Amino acid sequence: MADLIVVSFRLGAHDGVSIEAQKWIDAFKELGHRVSTLAGEGDADVVMPELAIGATTAPSLDAISRVVADTDLVIVENLVSLPLNVAARDVLYRALNGRHALYRHHDLPWQRVQWQGFEGPRDQATWHHVTINDLSRLQLSERGIDAVTIRNSFDCDPPAGRRELTRQAVGADGERLVLLPTRAIPRKNVAGALELAAALNATLWLLGPAEDGYGPTLEQLFETAGVPVLQGLPHGFDVHDAYAASDLVTLSSTWEGFGNPVLESVTHRRPLAVYPYPVLREIRSFGFQFFDLDDIENIASFLNNPDSQLFERNIALARQHFNVAELPSRLTTLLGAIGVN
Repeated sequence: MADLIVVSFRLGAHDGVSIEAQKWIDAFKELGHRVSTLAGEGDADVVMPELAIGATTAPSLDAISRVVADTDLVIVENLVSLPLNVAARDVLYRALNGRHALYRHHDLPWQRVQWQGFEGPRDQATWHHVTINDLSRLQLSERGIDAVTIRNSFDCDPPAGRRELTRQAVGADGERLVLLPTRAIPRKNVAGALELAAALNATLWLLGPAEDGYGPTLEQLFETAGVPVLQGLPHGFDVHDAYAASDLVTLSSTWEGFGNPVLESVTHRRPLAVYPYPVLREIRSFGFQFFDLDDIENIASFLNNPDSQLFERNIALARQHFNVAELPSRLTTLLGAIGVN
């Protein structure tokens, strides 16, 4: 069994990278590997604030080198993929020079408008790369870096959630409830979700907080929305309750590296209205049935007369292609290809 360490800006949070990193950690432990963690913030065995997004001082090369010294493989979650802490990225590259390292790319800089022209991932003989979609894998290949695609995986039998109790707790009992299970930042397109809720005469429930200074813009959107808006989870309730309480899930984002709410809507058996962001095409290619964000007539018709067969077809596809139960097997194959056992 191998000694592995997972490194990231942050771990143990509710962002997609943290959530997916934890699934890998759990799978590695299930396989019997010893796993430790290093992050700039959050829940990690070693917290090094200089690794966090926006840190103002660079981490120590010696400090990082000591933490990773006795490991067989260093798994880096997005820290070199986006220029969110360039100083930390550069020190990490130096610490991993000549070592076995696996870089897992959830996003790449040229995929975001604000980071066009920034440096992409580097490569050397002992380094390996994983992407969560084929779009990124092909874009890396065009830049001379070989990668494999391992898409995000999901619990296909999640907890049922408490529909009526949750609806009462958020004050939406008897209302049509549209769930936007994301943070609020520009690319999440909250305005598009509000327009959908207005067209359906529904309440919009934004699950996450505003981040990256988006608070004032979000407040203005809410003030002019013309629809009831809820935000956040009540104490004692979780994301499964939120899905259970909703009548419709929306992912209005213009860009996602994957878009976990897409598959979460499937596993929780909820209809989804989604903006056609680029990676969605890959997910839809497996045969899933979703509604486009502006397809109001068909969305309203489905909400009035739900088709349970749509849910059953979607969940069958999720079990076949995105099942977290298959993740240990996929990671065993990956480690074997790297030469780590």
